[in-house]
Amino acid sequence: MTTIHVIHENDAWLVPLRAAFGRIGAPFREWFVDRGTLDLRVPPPEGVYYNRMSASSHTRGHRFAAEHTGAILAWLRRHGRTVVNGPRALALEISKVAQYEALAAFGIDTPETIAVVGREHIGEAAQRLGFPLILKHNRGGKGLGVRLFLSAAALDEHLGSEAFEEPLDGITLVQRYIAAPEPFITRVEFVGGRFLYAVRVDTSDGFELCPADQCAVGKVCPAEAKGPKFRVIEGFSHPLIPRWEAFLAANDIGIAGIEFITDRDGRAWTYDVNTNTNYNPDAEAAAGVSGMEAIARHLAALAAAERKRAA
Repeated sequence: MTTIHVIHENDAWLVPLRAAFGRIGAPFREWFVDRGTLDLRVPPPEGVYYNRMSASSHTRGHRFAAEHTGAILAWLRRHGRTVVNGPRALALEISKVAQYEALAAFGIDTPETIAVVGREHIGEAAQRLGFPLILKHNRGGKGLGVRLFLSAAALDEHLGSEAFEEPLDGITLVQRYIAAPEPFITRVEFVGGRFLYAVRVDTSDGFELCPADQCAVGKVCPAEAKGPKFRVIEGFSHPLIPRWEAFLAANDIGIAGIEFITDRDGRAWTYDVNTNTNYNPDAEAAAGVSGMEAIARHLAALAAAERKRAA
């Protein structure tokens, strides 16, 4: 029987996927990527490989997990293994600059952005872009380094303080702030390269928007008084869905969450692609959907196709 191999570095995020595999009876193995060896002299085991490496892996002490995964994916591809979210997906996961340039190729609007290396150049970039603006890390995840600034004075104070966070890859993004008529963004989920569902995410309490339960431990959410922070949108449709799907297909991405914000003029701005996507269990329970089960079934279908070819 063809095995599904799940490449990851966060045990907590795998809990709901394990349960989904169990419900459908699909055999799988976990490959925890942190430190170790990769013997390029031998071929990888047969099977379907699902890459769940995260841009924020370094925040959990796994500094070289993404680089290790890149080597693994190159090895898998050389031997013709089926890989979901392959080398190109990983490249976009760890670079928002790469994301924005790839999205632009499909006519998908992204916020105006200047990429800066060196704290001393951020102020000049901000003056060129204008206020209000956002700083964020090029290699992000979990809202790393995301801060809103309304004035040059506030930015200068931040840059001169210990609160400034140096990005892992040295690239800070100075980005136009998109003013929305209401404090929410939309996250659109895709499995097998196709639209699954969309979630409205309340941003009243800030920019750290990971939907997984584990990301919310110990946090207080002021927006809870207004309703749930995450809500699946019933009957969602959007003219950008075909473009997002084409972008995913062209960039080796089978499973992802894409985040966008709509401004006061109704224009949609796509600002993040998460190839290691998680789902909010409360929102899914309320809507009667399961992203992880959709992933498990998609991977099981790929494994079944491989068995058929090998027979």
